[in-house]
Amino acid sequence: MRPIRTLLVDDEPLARSLLRELLADFPALTVTGEAANGTEALAALQTGAYDVVFLDVQMPDLDGVQVLGRLREAGQPLPLVVFVTAYDQYAVQAFALHAVDYLLKPLDPDRFADCVRRVQQQLRLRQYQARVPELEALLHSWTAPAADYQDQFLVKLPERSFFVPAAEVCYFEASGNGVQLHAAGRHYPLRTALGQLAERLDPAVFLRIHRSCIVNPAHIVDFRHWSHGEYLFRMANGQHVTSSRSYSAGVQQLLKRFA
Repeated sequence: MRPIRTLLVDDEPLARSLLRELLADFPALTVTGEAANGTEALAALQTGAYDVVFLDVQMPDLDGVQVLGRLREAGQPLPLVVFVTAYDQYAVQAFALHAVDYLLKPLDPDRFADCVRRVQQQLRLRQYQARVPELEALLHSWTAPAADYQDQFLVKLPERSFFVPAAEVCYFEASGNGVQLHAAGRHYPLRTALGQLAERLDPAVFLRIHRSCIVNPAHIVDFRHWSHGEYLFRMANGQHVTSSRSYSAGVQQLLKRFA
């Protein structure tokens, strides 16, 4: 597997040096470029030569949010984005731009390691999707989620809160009186019942396969017949989920797309 090409963007040389030191513990990520301001970052990212960028928010000319905004306006494909900043007020805006993570300075090594794992999981997910052209064709055939459907989910943890876009959700699983959201190799609690959540999900994006499980078919890697009309699905995060006969009609409609 080729190295993960990494761009560091920060107007403080010491901050870029600290990022290099932290990344030294993760040989899969190779620093192949640096930028000291937003203008340099914009030029570097326009080359499309990076898989992930660690991007400072506040910089003298263009800030990190403006850099991403200009790239999106130009239709430029974006690498995975990790915002790195001393300010937490940009978190909601960052995740609205589909940032993978949001790191606060001073950087905590354990928190940084969690971020790197998330980056690697997201890149593996992209590779899975490229290997399953049938799922790509299915994804492109669906219409965009209607405005009434929920297209991102707020995760509230003791140390931070963040949004997970619907496209990144692997599956939802009932857990006690709540729900576990599985995405990017992690799982997070949601304070809602699975039945209530199902009513807010776009049926073109999610499929209920079991009383206790709703999957995103775009994250299905493969599947096999299990027993009595049930199927075992392997998801992109490596976990397996099983359908039940009660929801076989929807599952059969999904499988017909691959016939």
